[in-house]
Amino acid sequence: MAHLIVFGNEKGGAGKSTVAMHVATALARMGHSVGTLDLDLRQQSLGRYLSNRRAWLKKEGHDLAVPFWMPLPEPDPEAVTAGEQPADNRLRRAVEKLRDTHDFIVIDCPGAYTRLAQVAHAMADTLVTPLNDSFVDFDLLARIEGDGEKILGPSVYAEMVWSARQLRAKNGLKPMDWIVLRNRVGAQQMINKAKMEKAVAMLSKRIGFRVGPGFSERVVFRELFPRGLTLLDLRDIGVRSLSISNIAARQEVRDLMKALKLPGVQVSF
Repeated sequence: MAHLIVFGNEKGGAGKSTVAMHVATALARMGHSVGTLDLDLRQQSLGRYLSNRRAWLKKEGHDLAVPFWMPLPEPDPEAVTAGEQPADNRLRRAVEKLRDTHDFIVIDCPGAYTRLAQVAHAMADTLVTPLNDSFVDFDLLARIEGDGEKILGPSVYAEMVWSARQLRAKNGLKPMDWIVLRNRVGAQQMINKAKMEKAVAMLSKRIGFRVGPGFSERVVFRELFPRGLTLLDLRDIGVRSLSISNIAARQEVRDLMKALKLPGVQVSF
């Protein structure tokens, strides 16, 4: 039975697809069978990333692990059960096709509130929420006072996760493991950076998530997308000397994989 890893956040530009691609590829490189679904039906960033990977590897003749990508099944009114919404049915059918043949299913949600995202969150065994190092993004998790020192209460995204947790409990499923990543963090030491670190730590205790290590803001992540590559692939395609930035970024991927604590995974890179 596959373990479902959902990457979700109601705000775009937080790096969900990049993190999802690196996690899915890392698992595949370590010998795990990985299926993927992209619920952003318009942009399809994860789907495009994997398509680029297949095309580039074929063109260059490299043999590297590629997570399996499957498009959502088309709507089928005859397949919808009583009381089930069409979006729920599409996602359920996709997960059922992947669940028995893969160790992990990686689901990339759109940066918006949609029915598909809502259902995916309720399915998540592990929920990963990348968060830009900004109080604009933090506002989706919690409302804060003007100085950023006091949390007033949970906000819209945290409430959606709470609803997903309640639904899982109602259906007798194990609690999800929710990890929030401070992602795309700049190198400079700034007052806002320290305040964000403190606020995320406080909120984690209040609404029940773990804080994980995200990725720093690096040009290399944007450069890898057209070829569908990840930082773990560079030596395998002939890059003999990695830059200091690339080595540091690779360590960030390693730290993230360890922090996720996925079942049956021994990080070996």
